[in-house]
Amino acid sequence: MKVEEERPHLNEVEEKHQHQKAHDVTAGEKPLSIQMAEVKKPFTCSQCGNTFTCKGYLEKHMLIHAEIKPFSCSQCRKTFLRKESLKKHMLIHAGIKPFTCSQCGKSFTQKTHLNDHLVTHTSEKPFTCPQCGNTFTRKGSLKKHMLIHTGIKPFTCSQCGMSFTQKRQLSHHVLIHTSEKPFTCSQCGKTFIRKGSLKKHMLIHAGIKPFTCSQCGKSFTQKTHLNDHLVTHTSEKPFTCPQCGNTFTRKGSLKKHMLIHTGIKPFTCSQCGKSFTQKRQLNDHVLIHTSKKPFICPKCGKTFIRKESLKKHMLIHAGIKPFTCSQCGKSFTQKTHLNDHLVTHTSEKPFTCPQCGNTFTRKGYFKTHMLIHAGIKPFTCSQCENSFVCKGSLKKHMLIHSGIKPFTCSQCGSSFTCKKTFNIHVRIHT
Repeated sequence: MKVEEERPHLNEVEEKHQHQKAHDVTAGEKPLSIQMAEVKKPFTCSQCGNTFTCKGYLEKHMLIHAEIKPFSCSQCRKTFLRKESLKKHMLIHAGIKPFTCSQCGKSFTQKTHLNDHLVTHTSEKPFTCPQCGNTFTRKGSLKKHMLIHTGIKPFTCSQCGMSFTQKRQLSHHVLIHTSEKPFTCSQCGKTFIRKGSLKKHMLIHAGIKPFTCSQCGKSFTQKTHLNDHLVTHTSEKPFTCPQCGNTFTRKGSLKKHMLIHTGIKPFTCSQCGKSFTQKRQLNDHVLIHTSKKPFICPKCGKTFIRKESLKKHMLIHAGIKPFTCSQCGKSFTQKTHLNDHLVTHTSEKPFTCPQCGNTFTRKGYFKTHMLIHAGIKPFTCSQCENSFVCKGSLKKHMLIHSGIKPFTCSQCGSSFTCKKTFNIHVRIHT
């Protein structure tokens, strides 16, 4: 065949070329210095600006924006953009972890996972951000971080319009709207949006608290909790709101606060239509409609909507009052109570009603007062349909139906449902 006839000729040319190269070197000539030309990336993504060397890479990249994942796992139905990613994923189901760390023996399904893990033993972070100085263990992490400085957020939520720098962040965010929590704790039944959150939660049941404060010895299950705690020793609040000047210990807290100024409240109650800036606030609010208070005090039986409220309440039984007034020495179990008390020394009432001019020491009192002008009475008695502006008034009213009269006169034995009526009665004896 013609191809076979040409092959000896090609070999002859190749041998001649190799001989010429050897001759040039032995003749004392300097070998050519080969310089790599700058790689051209003529194919640009119209959505995020990423560039590629060939059209095929661009087409694969576009699948990310289109959210098309053509390769599906036959065992768990997880989908992937690339066939190679599916192959690597299948190793998880097979239980194959061919890449093992020589230092601690931990094994991984992929070599990249092992490489990422090895850095934890060295604490080396060779990739530095030229703009803010943050360091990273991986080049990919630096690339993702750089999107923050450029302001590019190519992944947008179709439901609330919130944008993200990474696809993974969008995927986690979308679950908020669906209320789907696929990862369940086998011990307490608590569910989580992410597998990583479940892993961290399991440390609580195991009693493992690997992160310890060097100043007071307190330990935590997560590093973020330790970082938040460390700020309490310094009183440092490095994150400042550019609009109102409020300062925060964490960047995340500042981000949540900024939603107040933008007016964005992406979390809406399906029962009453009230909206909130944070998912946690919505979760707490929903319990009002169900009257569910899952957290019970073991000492007095009082119930609470949130675990944090129970913790604060337990300080009363323990007699712990960590917040002390610098002016009169009075102590309180909660910082909010101290803040309310401090106003009594100044007689300052910074919150003014625009309709009647009444002034208030706290924003909470002001909000409750505004309900009077609006004619809103959100707290209704389940027995007689009487409505009240504040929850405290409803509680006092309920004593009438229950027949409980906690205020008793020591002189004549008369009992009363509210303290105000009791005080008026006491004056009769004086």
